[in-house]
Amino acid sequence: MRVSVVLCEHTTDRYEDLREAADAVLAQTHDEVELVLVSDGSPAVADRMRRDYGDDPAALVHELDENLGLLGARNAGAEAATGDVVAFLDDDAVPADDWVKRLVDAYETHDVPAVGGKMTPRWVAGKPGFLPAEFYWLVGVTHRGFRETPGEVRNTNGSNLSFRREVFLELGGFEGDIGGRKGDANLQGGETELCARLEREYGHGVWYVPDAEVEHKVFDYRTDPWWLLDRAFWQGYSKRGMEKFVEGSTDEEGEFLGQLLGEFAPARLRRLVRDPGVEAATQLVMLFVFTAAVGAGYGYGLLKWR
Repeated sequence: MRVSVVLCEHTTDRYEDLREAADAVLAQTHDEVELVLVSDGSPAVADRMRRDYGDDPAALVHELDENLGLLGARNAGAEAATGDVVAFLDDDAVPADDWVKRLVDAYETHDVPAVGGKMTPRWVAGKPGFLPAEFYWLVGVTHRGFRETPGEVRNTNGSNLSFRREVFLELGGFEGDIGGRKGDANLQGGETELCARLEREYGHGVWYVPDAEVEHKVFDYRTDPWWLLDRAFWQGYSKRGMEKFVEGSTDEEGEFLGQLLGEFAPARLRRLVRDPGVEAATQLVMLFVFTAAVGAGYGYGLLKWR
């Protein structure tokens, strides 16, 4: 099974991170891997891609004349790819060397249309002591409460998500400008929307393989409390938007909220009583603060889409 890994870039500011990701793709233990590098409207990026990877038979450089944004660039990369499977990776993510092999094993074993894996953190600026693991999803990392064993989920993180290429193309790929097309630039959720269509058309979600790991670099700005609160608010807003436009798209979030308030928060409180500590107390407080921020964003969405 040939797997095409699509990696997009639009600025030279992040090019060294992209190189680390690209080199990790080319070093995969699976034999049949194609690296598809997409320059999203940047001639400077395209030139560097060609210089560094143009002579590698396992790499394909695809240049876009204009900036389409991440989802549009991914669609273009999938169309240019030649693999049986198309997998997506961000420029600030680094896959384990057996990542593709574990994705392929799942396709061959379970005969599913889509497979995704686990995101683990690389704390570039140090791990923030105030951030509870239940909210790691704010920094693009698999959070506490997500499924822990192999099996079907609605979707995984977009930087560790793959599809049979023919399925991806038949679905029409990602809705490249989901916020613009829905009339709101703050609306997010490209993976959710695509995987909702996958479920509707094929009767399957994404098969989750926790051993298929990708490390996500968490830069310093992503550990700023105000940045995280802002992200939590707009994520809540987007959940309401996706709920309005994609029926049933927030069922998993509802289940997680119940788990968060009914299981994780009480367990943290019990541990804090047994073993008091500043970090544990701060994380408990922030768990409720982030929940409130998501709820405020969701409430704002309710007002917008009455």
